[in-house]
Amino acid sequence: MAILKIARMGHPVLRSRAQEVPDPTVPDIKYLVRDMIETMDDAPGTGLAAPQVHIPLRVVVFRVGGHRTTGAPDDQAEPLTVLINPILEPQGEEMALDWEGCLSVPGMMGAVPRFTRLRYRGFTPDGEVIDRTVSGFHARVVQHECDHLDGILYPQRIKDMRLFGFVEEMKKGMERPHERKPEPEID
Repeated sequence: MAILKIARMGHPVLRSRAQEVPDPTVPDIKYLVRDMIETMDDAPGTGLAAPQVHIPLRVVVFRVGGHRTTGAPDDQAEPLTVLINPILEPQGEEMALDWEGCLSVPGMMGAVPRFTRLRYRGFTPDGEVIDRTVSGFHARVVQHECDHLDGILYPQRIKDMRLFGFVEEMKKGMERPHERKPEPEID
């Protein structure tokens, strides 16, 4: 087992689309997943994508702690999930704005719009199919991690850059981004 080095924003591995895993059951994928979980726990993080540890493959690991759920019907605590070759389908057009951080963008946070309800499918390292419909924080985590597989970091999704900055600064007088009073737009 090994703690892997986490790629930071700007590294080329984080800017490219990751490759499909031809066979999720091969031993190398099991070793990668084991090391990703150890790295995520050490960081500590909620999720981790293979490109974040310099491996351009479509593999993510994540957990949804009960304290992070929103109370939405399909937003429940989820133990460790390993998702290989994921496919995401938003369930509707509704989006929500909330704070995100990332192990590849250390010390920063921003308000990111995400679909509130999502269906995702993929495989486990044993080749079993995962097919879930989720909402709330669970949906947000999956979208965030799977963005890494397409070379997208959360700052690229931020619409209002005033809601992006260093964690220590953003927490001063912080409110939920969706509770923020809109300001007039300037053309």
